Amino acid sequence: MKNTVQQEVDARTNLTGNNQFEMMLFRLGETPHSDHRELFGINVFKVREILVMPTITAISNAPKHVLGVANIRGQIIPVIDLPAVVGCNPKRGLAILIVAEFARTTQAFAVEEVDEIVRLEWNQIIPAEGSGVGGLITSLARLDGNTDQTRLAQILDVEQILRDVMPTENDKVNKDTIGPALVLPAGTVILAADDSAVARSMIEQGLKAMGAPYIMTKTGKEAWDKLQHMADEAMAQGKTIRDKVALVLTDLEMPEMDGFTLTRNIKQDGRFKGLPVVIHSSLSGKTNESHVKSVGADAYIAKFQADELAATIRGVLSR
Repeated sequence: MKNTVQQEVDARTNLTGNNQFEMMLFRLGETPHSDHRELFGINVFKVREILVMPTITAISNAPKHVLGVANIRGQIIPVIDLPAVVGCNPKRGLAILIVAEFARTTQAFAVEEVDEIVRLEWNQIIPAEGSGVGGLITSLARLDGNTDQTRLAQILDVEQILRDVMPTENDKVNKDTIGPALVLPAGTVILAADDSAVARSMIEQGLKAMGAPYIMTKTGKEAWDKLQHMADEAMAQGKTIRDKVALVLTDLEMPEMDGFTLTRNIKQDGRFKGLPVVIHSSLSGKTNESHVKSVGADAYIAKFQADELAATIRGVLSR
């Protein structure tokens, strides 16, 4: 049994070598003003387990949209009413609990039903902001490829949802603990990539508190295109990319191109020799950390604590 579980983990990890991932599809009920039951998705790497709805214990003065807590294998886990957060009506009831681990926390999402697990390429994912929608949706998945009749699944910004429902003090940037200003080589910037609006905002707050100039992008592909453009500019000026970019800071889960592929592209391109890459992700755990090393990243930091991010960036740049 243990070997089977490890084989499944290894198989999913190896997908990242081909810019692929697995997504769990689920339904939250009928959407407002219609009887449609749309598909939503979450990266399988964030899912610890799926359960038939256990007993929920209501908690006094619980935050809005928190149903209470569940005792799951001895661990007390908060349960979030995901349909209520998104604005759906689960007429069939909240039958399933998705236990998710990300951003250093464990929480459970109550949903109407789980549909299936699908294997997708990241180029099947398009940014929500560029398609006229946004809010709690980071991206849209074209489940059947780039066809007119493809089914679409909405990928929720679970980091935003978690911080909206259960905000913590860790989300705030403390200039007293973030350390001294970061001194980069003259004319250079930190190139950052993250598809989550809340994550971009927090990264920007941290970099500003460090006094670090930066360029923010929303996908791995956007960061890769920007990096190549800056490399061409540097070459035309008789310089190298290190004269323009001090470090690349990237998320892992992003539309079009994930952080694993972006890192691999950088490390395998002679133009970017020696350019440090730090992966900053809500996907935590030893499996992801091991794979980060295999693609050549210089460091890995779990989201989000600004002082730890600052210390990691300083450590990498001082090598």
